[in-house]
Amino acid sequence: MKEISCKLLVIGAGPGGYICAIRAGQLGVDTVIVEAVKPGGTCLNVGCIPSKAMIHAADEYLKVSEMAGGTSPLGISLSAPALDLAKTVAWKDRIVGRLTTGVAGLLKKAKVKSVQGWARFRDGKTVEVETETGLQVIRAETIVIATGSAPVELPFLPFGGAVISSTEALALKQVPQALAVVGGGYIGLELGTAFAKLGAKVTVVEALPRILPQYDAELTRPVAKRLEALGVKVLTGAKAKGLSAKGDALLVEAADGGEQKIVADKVLVTVGRKPLVDGWGLEEIDLDRDGRFIRIDEQCRTSMRGIYAIGDVTGEPMLAHRAMAQGEMVAEIVAGHKRSWDKRSIPAVCFTDPEVVTAGLSPDEAKALGIEIKSSQFPFSANGRAMTLLGEDGFVRIVARADNHLVLGIQAVGTGVSELSAAFGLAIEMGARLEDIAGTIHAHPTQGEAFLEAALRTLGHALHI
Repeated sequence: MKEISCKLLVIGAGPGGYICAIRAGQLGVDTVIVEAVKPGGTCLNVGCIPSKAMIHAADEYLKVSEMAGGTSPLGISLSAPALDLAKTVAWKDRIVGRLTTGVAGLLKKAKVKSVQGWARFRDGKTVEVETETGLQVIRAETIVIATGSAPVELPFLPFGGAVISSTEALALKQVPQALAVVGGGYIGLELGTAFAKLGAKVTVVEALPRILPQYDAELTRPVAKRLEALGVKVLTGAKAKGLSAKGDALLVEAADGGEQKIVADKVLVTVGRKPLVDGWGLEEIDLDRDGRFIRIDEQCRTSMRGIYAIGDVTGEPMLAHRAMAQGEMVAEIVAGHKRSWDKRSIPAVCFTDPEVVTAGLSPDEAKALGIEIKSSQFPFSANGRAMTLLGEDGFVRIVARADNHLVLGIQAVGTGVSELSAAFGLAIEMGARLEDIAGTIHAHPTQGEAFLEAALRTLGHALHI
């Protein structure tokens, strides 16, 4: 049995964990990181990055398909395209490989010791790791739990065979002829849209009255319109019940109480993610919980001295960039710096078609807090760059206080609006007012001009509408 000691031990090398370890290493903290699979966690290996690669491939395939079918307005025509999904997946895997190798290199550069294996707590200062070469015991002054999350499995639709999670969906070697998606949230719609573009007949089953229920109806309307145009059938107020006896169809209770059978060779279950809190020996240290999640304070401290937790294991929002920011903060606290969590907003992006971006408060959320607001939106149908990108659906919307024009929230839906999330987050984080955005020169022609025009319109004097 080997034993090593360190100042900081990070359990989990996902976005939060590896950022925490790298920053700690940069600050001269003796750091060890433990990962059971590969560096990068869900995000780099089976989540954010590979899904965006597949979404891009699907977008490109749809473009050439429309050109081959004579429906492209660009005047470009070509012969019918062919898809080799295995090659697409191999390309995606190469991207993942480059990024995970890069993370390993960055950890090494920061002089972080990496241990591969499954960690388990013995007590609040000691962890044992099952490695290929035997049991490794690690003693640490401070421990950071960054174990992440995993897809939720439905008891009546257990993963296996025709029933898949997002992980298996991103590794398929053939496009399903018919795909049933259980869950109309961002993961289900991102992947469902991609497979529809690749030629699958897609049906989405959502138990709530509308898709993307975490966003307001105004934002999701263009997404619903696009799903219909792509031939995706959406059943809202419907509940999945299980597979048919032959296993070739999904049984669904429709909104009217009747039963439907959706023929599908694959059933993608995307009903949320759960924190990975089992199998790590957390019962040995008895941390306070918020439901399934580990409870933390504004500095990511748990109820036990010397133990921090970051990322998905600590609750919503389950976003890689939240975990990264938490990880950086914790590393600096461990190194003796004064830091606290004082973020005004954490932007979120839904990579559907069109994309959805939110930062800060929506109009309804602000009103619910009793804040008197001013809010306006500027449509991409009046934006020159959006027209040239065939992306006129959607808008940018700004929410500001009525009294002093402080920007409380910014939302957008449209083609490629994910790249506006940085500007939205920066404006809120720096306490911008409507006049600050309106007084900033935005490059022309760009979609960012819609941000400027939304501010102008909220002030009462938009120039291009």
